Amino acid sequence: MSMEIKIKYHVPDMEKMPPVRHGDWIDLRAAETVELKAGEFRIISLGVSMKLPEGYEAHLLPRSSTFKKWGVIQANSMGVIDNSYCGEEDIWGFSALAMRDTKIEKGDRICQFRLFKKMEEVSFIEVEHMEDASRGGFGSTGTK
Repeated sequence: MSMEIKIKYHVPDMEKMPPVRHGDWIDLRAAETVELKAGEFRIISLGVSMKLPEGYEAHLLPRSSTFKKWGVIQANSMGVIDNSYCGEEDIWGFSALAMRDTKIEKGDRICQFRLFKKMEEVSFIEVEHMEDASRGGFGSTGTK
């Protein structure tokens, strides 16, 4: 049985989302043509609103070719869209930071998302000392 997601397209001539096989990331397209100068930031509209299933969130990341093709990085490293971001005007966007002058055309596949189950409830237990051996500090997994 497949999961169903309600989707609204805010741009009439946008390519519709195809069904997705188990485990694949889902590509999203720029809903507008955008020209950016090096160092410029802009949230690029993806032209869709979605109602995600209860208990799920979407993790939004650039496609592997996004930087190579357009020289943009995702300014916030990763976008997280929870299932409450689903109103009429809650349009998904990609936060782009241009590293060089570039032009992204409407319809270009610039990012992708995948659904993840939300983390279960967590409790923290304060202790005076940690019992395991130290690894040598943050970022110290070794040189080989």
